[in-house]
Amino acid sequence: MTGPDLDRLYRLLPAYDRQRDADVGEPMRALLAIMTEQAVILESDIAGLYANWFIETCQDWVAPYLGDLVGYRMSPTATDVLKASSTVSAKLLAALAPRRDVANTIPNRRRKGTLALLDQLAEDVANWPARAVEFHRLLHGTAPVRFPDAAEHTRFVDVRKMDALDRINTPFDDIAHTVAAPYIDSHRRIARHNVPNVGLFAWRLKVYPMLDASAHCEDADRGRYRFSVLGNDTPLMNLPVAEPSPTHIADESNLPVFIRRRAFEDRTADYYGPGKSIAIYLGPDRELVPLHRIVAADLTDWAYRPTPNQVAVDPVLGRIAFPARYAPEDGVWVDYHYGFADDLGGGQYHRDLATLPDATTYRVGPGQKYDGIMSAVRAWREDKETDPAKAHAIIEITDSDAYEERELVIYVDPGDRLVLRAAQGARPVIRLFDWHSNRPESLRITGWPPEDEPAAGVKPATVTFDGLLVTGRGVRITGQVGEFRLQHSTLVPGWSLDEGCRPQHAAEASLELDGIPRRVCVERSVLGSILVDADEVDTEPLALSVQDSIIDATEPSRSALSASDCRPAYLRLTMRRCTVIGSIWVHAVRLLENSIVLDNVDVVDRQSGCVRFCWLPDISRTPRRFHCVSDVPPRFDSLRYGDPTYGRLRLDCPQEISRGADDDSEIGVYHDLYQPQRADTLRSRLDDYTPATHRVGILFAS
Repeated sequence: MTGPDLDRLYRLLPAYDRQRDADVGEPMRALLAIMTEQAVILESDIAGLYANWFIETCQDWVAPYLGDLVGYRMSPTATDVLKASSTVSAKLLAALAPRRDVANTIPNRRRKGTLALLDQLAEDVANWPARAVEFHRLLHGTAPVRFPDAAEHTRFVDVRKMDALDRINTPFDDIAHTVAAPYIDSHRRIARHNVPNVGLFAWRLKVYPMLDASAHCEDADRGRYRFSVLGNDTPLMNLPVAEPSPTHIADESNLPVFIRRRAFEDRTADYYGPGKSIAIYLGPDRELVPLHRIVAADLTDWAYRPTPNQVAVDPVLGRIAFPARYAPEDGVWVDYHYGFADDLGGGQYHRDLATLPDATTYRVGPGQKYDGIMSAVRAWREDKETDPAKAHAIIEITDSDAYEERELVIYVDPGDRLVLRAAQGARPVIRLFDWHSNRPESLRITGWPPEDEPAAGVKPATVTFDGLLVTGRGVRITGQVGEFRLQHSTLVPGWSLDEGCRPQHAAEASLELDGIPRRVCVERSVLGSILVDADEVDTEPLALSVQDSIIDATEPSRSALSASDCRPAYLRLTMRRCTVIGSIWVHAVRLLENSIVLDNVDVVDRQSGCVRFCWLPDISRTPRRFHCVSDVPPRFDSLRYGDPTYGRLRLDCPQEISRGADDDSEIGVYHDLYQPQRADTLRSRLDDYTPATHRVGILFAS
């Protein structure tokens, strides 16, 4: 990006004056360059002031003020947060005063009292796709025997409509109901089926694509496959399509719902095909399995046997069954969509790519120069020997295939800067196996030998992993490595999963730090336990920074961060907005903030550092604590990696945890979703736009 043109004012001078100025050393040019720099600052400020007149282009802090001009009322909770906080993040401001909601304030007033408006409010305010249901339309009674004419107004259940029966007690239920007992939602008490009540069903899980990915073949039968390359069952989600009009009430095709077997059977063409929710391809040429061969089936226990012209798909379990005699020989690739709470770990979502200035890029994948990771690494090392200026390199994997290489060892020298990343829209899988019986296997990063000193002025190497998924084994770092960064990546907890998302090697570490790396940074990643072995005599403690991540030891009773032989890890820990499934035993803590640690935290040096707004067991030995919680236990939807609700707090989690952060958001890895603030803002909007005789309750469908 080029800087401002500092000669803009100078060129306005007459040529005669510029010539005289050049004769005396150009003092006038230097003076006008300073004046031009200040003019650019003034012009940008004026342009910013003009942009702040409009809700679409204004800065985040201006949105509440523009909303106040049109009578937009924030929830009392949002008002209290803004008054109490001197600095508010952009994500929090988006939860307190969403731009779309402020922009639509006046049009929404014209539509007050309409059912479709409630759907739009949930999307605008909380970024939750939703469906509003008037329960009184589903309310029917039984006909008394004394009044046979009343039977004409009685509604019965048609047991022949199997799809309607399959949707009972879901947001798409249209079966007749009698008056139901009150339902307790997260805000107030409503009756799901009663005359004055409306239910707003909201979906909190997001839909994430997995396109052109390798399917997992069962070892027991070459005709059995799973959509997930890790071999676990994963429910498939619908790819929502846009609603045809603002007055349309969202149905299953417009919402991020889990695909039902009955719906997939009845409307296979709506779900299957390129660009849709599911697609299956065969062979290296990616030949699409035709629609007429796809059948919906219950593949529990693999009991269903497809005919020779069928390919059975179970969207609930994420399984595929081919005929035994016609199983594919050249591989199976799939497109599908899965659900997860946030942009976390390896995935095909948009992310800011890790970059290096003046770096050489080596691309790996189909149609690229290199077909494997190690071939690109070897080419980089050969180029370094001939041209030391190529010490900065980016190895980019361009597809989402599984890479199974016999030996993955990356040697780095002092001064090297290496980024191993996935391309935008790709999520490659690195699968590690037991290739050798006489030594441990792992993805190894080997730096300068600890006993050797690099040349004066040469910095240790830096290695970055970005957008990867590593399974089968862990990552091990040895030797002198200046910094290791892990971002938007997954080191599968327990190395690999079975069909029920249970870890296969629960006690094994995902990241081993053996030597003296100076700094390790983990951002928006999922990984198993971390094992640190460092020299505690001749070196300073390792600086470990973890934020917006999950460290999963597979069980709360296991160690998530420690050294081998039951010793404290020789490091200084900084952790923000994390969920740790296991215990922590470290030398020192700089800061532990807005995090959940499910087992003891034991810190050797308790004279420095701070632990604030966290949940951890009361018996933990830590530096001074500030507004920490330990008397009420956290409740999670799931603690198994591979589940859609992995690491998410349950709706009935105590408010000391669900609103226990320093900004009244939830504690843990999903802090930055600001779901409590979004729910409060949405309830405030619903009160504004709901008729006085009705009550609306928010019911979370996912």
